[in-house]
Amino acid sequence: MIRSKKKLKLKKPKKTKQNYRLNPRFEFFNELQALILKASPAERGSLVKKINKLGRVKLAVVSGIFLNRTSGMSAYEAPADLFAVIDDVNKRKLNSFLQGLEAEAGCEIRFTLMDKDEFDYRHGMFDRFIRVLFEGPHEKIINKLGI
Repeated sequence: MIRSKKKLKLKKPKKTKQNYRLNPRFEFFNELQALILKASPAERGSLVKKINKLGRVKLAVVSGIFLNRTSGMSAYEAPADLFAVIDDVNKRKLNSFLQGLEAEAGCEIRFTLMDKDEFDYRHGMFDRFIRVLFEGPHEKIINKLGI
């Protein structure tokens, strides 16, 4: 009679995810957090390309969560995280863009959109929203208006 040997099956070790936590009381906690949260220049370039696809972009300003939280104004004091002056906006692309941006950021983005005529009027009238946005920490990533 012929007997067969059972093959021994070697089990692969289970892959475990390693989780790391940082103690908020760590001496350099704020500096390390700022380093991790700081957007790279490649991400800024990607953001500019995506914004340019929305319509005729005149101005795009990032503030709030897009800037280091170590600056004078915290992310929650900024009137908007992303401000854009765009004519002929494609609303379908705009909705898709905002959903993708919020998914990447992991939080809600406070976004403000104006056309050039409304922006010129409000800028000329020293509108409080525009004034607070430009007086606080911000970065103009697209500036075709020369502001």
